Amino acid sequence: MELFNIKTSVAEIYDGFIQNADSRTGNWLLMSSPIPQTIIILAYIYFVTSLGPRLMENRKGFDLRGVLIVYNFSVVALSVYMCYEFVMSGWGTGYSFRCDLVDYSDSPQAMRMAATCWLYYFSKFIEMLDTIFFVLRKKNSQVTFLHVYHHSIMPFTWWFGVRFSPGGLGTFHALLNCVVHVIMYTYYGLTAMGPNYQKYLWWKKYLTTIQLIQFVMVTTHISQYFFIEDCPYQFPIFIYIIGLYGLIFLLLFLNFWYHAYTKGKRLPKVLQNQTWGHHTNGVMNGNVDHEKYH
Repeated sequence: MELFNIKTSVAEIYDGFIQNADSRTGNWLLMSSPIPQTIIILAYIYFVTSLGPRLMENRKGFDLRGVLIVYNFSVVALSVYMCYEFVMSGWGTGYSFRCDLVDYSDSPQAMRMAATCWLYYFSKFIEMLDTIFFVLRKKNSQVTFLHVYHHSIMPFTWWFGVRFSPGGLGTFHALLNCVVHVIMYTYYGLTAMGPNYQKYLWWKKYLTTIQLIQFVMVTTHISQYFFIEDCPYQFPIFIYIIGLYGLIFLLLFLNFWYHAYTKGKRLPKVLQNQTWGHHTNGVMNGNVDHEKYH
């Protein structure tokens, strides 16, 4: 009886919670409830940390160079498209870059923004292939807590974003992330194409700078909310989540930097002088191992 009462209470809390959701996105793929995505994320974590390494234990790692080339440039194309859609649905067509509210209407532009938010959310499941490629190539040392945490928490939190707040100032970090992905995945794709294309990678030394600029811009933009006197953003909790997310990854970045460059624990000597961005966003392409993070 007590268990039944607990289940009833949980159901009532969830019903009250979901009543505030955006009705426009309720019937979209994976949007009916957070349970389907939770199952996918848990399956992903189990595969990349346990099942996958055990299946590959007595096998030779797969040569996925061709697959990686197609995959990386496909992500570049998708990221370019999402950049365009974010710009055309708000960030380049009326947003002030300050207190931008969510438009819950059925107008074409509002629906375009909501659809772009969903596509960005779905792209996070596609990017789980980064880790799967690590496992299939027997590069298990690259499947770090930082890497798995990032690829798990992003789709999980963005479900709530799409379901409750698909638009407004909470989407600026997604636009920036898409821009960074265009640059980073282009680098990985060229790297995967082999040594003949290394001459086109002279700009790899700027990858760390690009990452840091992303951190600063996201943090600065979202922090405005706390200094604007009247900003009736509909779901302030997402502002705190974005800020907390940025802070957590800044701390993880600093920890990575300390061990990789100060103590030299993380990387082989031949790699210790490379940029952080060079190692933290890779998909094990070409001749250099990269740790995926962005």
